[in-house]
Amino acid sequence: MNIQLPDGSIRTLAESQTAYDLAASIGAGLARASIAAVINGTLCDLSTALHDGDVVSLVTDKSDEALEIIRHSTSHLMAQAVKEIYPTAQVTIGPVIEDGFYYDFAFERAFTPDDLALIETRMGEIAKRKVDVVRHVMDRDDAITYFASIGEVYKAKLIDRIPQGEAVSLYAQGDWRDLCRGPHVPNTSFLKSFKLMRVAGAYWEGNSDNEQLQRIYGTAWSNDKDLKAYLHRLEEAERRDHRKIGKALDLFHLQEEAPGMIFWHPKGWQVWQVVEQEIRGVMREHGYQEIRTPQVVDRKLWEKSGHWEKFREDMFTTHTDNRDYAIKPMNCPCHVQVFNQKLHSYRDLPLRLAEFGSCHRNEPSGTLHGLMRLRNFVQDDAHIFCTPAQINGEVEAFIDLVFNVYKRFGFEEVIIFLSDRPDQRVGTDAQWDAAEDALHTALNNKGLEYGLNPGEGAFYGPKIEFSLKDCLGRVWQCGTIQVDFSMPGRLDAEYVGEDGERHTPVMLHRAVLGSMERFIGILIEQHAGKFPFWMAPVQAMVCNISDAQSQYVQEIVSKMRQFGFRVEMDLRNEKVGYKVRAHTLDRVPYILVIGDRECEENSVSVRTRSGENLGSMSVDAWIEKMSSMLHDYQ
Repeated sequence: MNIQLPDGSIRTLAESQTAYDLAASIGAGLARASIAAVINGTLCDLSTALHDGDVVSLVTDKSDEALEIIRHSTSHLMAQAVKEIYPTAQVTIGPVIEDGFYYDFAFERAFTPDDLALIETRMGEIAKRKVDVVRHVMDRDDAITYFASIGEVYKAKLIDRIPQGEAVSLYAQGDWRDLCRGPHVPNTSFLKSFKLMRVAGAYWEGNSDNEQLQRIYGTAWSNDKDLKAYLHRLEEAERRDHRKIGKALDLFHLQEEAPGMIFWHPKGWQVWQVVEQEIRGVMREHGYQEIRTPQVVDRKLWEKSGHWEKFREDMFTTHTDNRDYAIKPMNCPCHVQVFNQKLHSYRDLPLRLAEFGSCHRNEPSGTLHGLMRLRNFVQDDAHIFCTPAQINGEVEAFIDLVFNVYKRFGFEEVIIFLSDRPDQRVGTDAQWDAAEDALHTALNNKGLEYGLNPGEGAFYGPKIEFSLKDCLGRVWQCGTIQVDFSMPGRLDAEYVGEDGERHTPVMLHRAVLGSMERFIGILIEQHAGKFPFWMAPVQAMVCNISDAQSQYVQEIVSKMRQFGFRVEMDLRNEKVGYKVRAHTLDRVPYILVIGDRECEENSVSVRTRSGENLGSMSVDAWIEKMSSMLHDYQ
């Protein structure tokens, strides 16, 4: 039989040969390195039989497909180790997740860190045994009987949902078997670089009404180098955790009386103000008009907009004067009300309305996470009311705006995805064609690479999503622009067109940062709390050596403040070395030390938070230097 390889060449094999035999026919080294195969576009085990005309590519640990197979196989390795050490534990499900895997177990007691260490050691022993991983097919009813007979009740429940008469795919590693579609590595020796991370609670099938299980998380990589790099990234992420830095720098706090809502401290609020003013300036440059809309709005508006039906469970509500109200979970219906206060002409469009809108959403308590996931957050929100012909130009202008803002905040790498029409949607096909064409054209006109999320658009229109990649390689989805044909019509928005007739405007929902709180959390972690000079809550701290310099310190601090710089002074009766260390730990960009000589020479001695001594300079020279740092940023 003839097998086609990825380069188009043909390899001739005898009948009934497998993907492994193909690898061996090419070379012994490739056979040893191969862990799976892609046959006619489908990922398969190496033991899969080939047929004449198959198109086959072999998967090694360097292939794009390898990591998922390695992680899936390592989850089985972990389950086998658990069963060997704790035979009464029941195995449930164990999928691959980002950067690793997990497996849920039913066990009579809680797993401890010592248990994890034992399990990980046993995994290494099984891997060294080079246990073959073999796929078997079993009749559904026989599989139920088998797993029930060995006490694996949860596996039997899973198989019971498979239709009668269907075969079941099982994988065996020695005496241990698991229900799985595969594919898997040929034997356990391919699993060398892994680590068990933690244990967490989990409900069977994710339903809190069901019994609680124990979920063991792990990570697996193709080699030790990648594993060590990943663990280093985790350590660095822990060091940069915005919650820890926020507490250390006295930026904000959360407390039980207001779950998912932030108490901003003076320094944290100063960072907020810098970010907000930056965005406000950009909005002004791009023709946006800032507005403010109510926090609490009658239920009837949310019903008319469609949000009550779709998001009622996520909304906080209140009742007074025999009326139901919702604390707004988003700003868009209120922006339409501002648009509707006058009848607009086509000459008024596009009309760009922006708001730093405070929103409340009843997120599940288990999902709340510092600044990154909240119940109360502020969006740098805006809505553009335009004609269909203006969509393309507005999207292109927004793309420029997004890249400009991200660059100002130090993010150079932006990942873009376009999500197009879902199966369930409103609007005509012609409207969707126009909207999607406008988004594609705008991205192409900008020469930008972007991926597609087919069918992932909103029910009212397609969207572009902009994600940032931070210094640790993590991706954060922030900006978005969405095309909405639905809400303006539902809320009676109209304009008078060139033809003198009334038309419904298109509404573009757009945000650059998304959640202000979340973006500040990203900034804290990106910079490890060492904010750039222009963004730092305290840009310089002035420290005296003795009381003799106190008056001079107050004078120069007042002068610097007159130029708009955020400068503080430390006149405590402490040694200057103590003060310098304290403000270095507070990540203040510049620390100015004032002694008798500085007083006599009308100068300052400047040090950086990294420990560099910039020497002595006049107060005017220092103010000019600070001004130049702001100018260089701008």
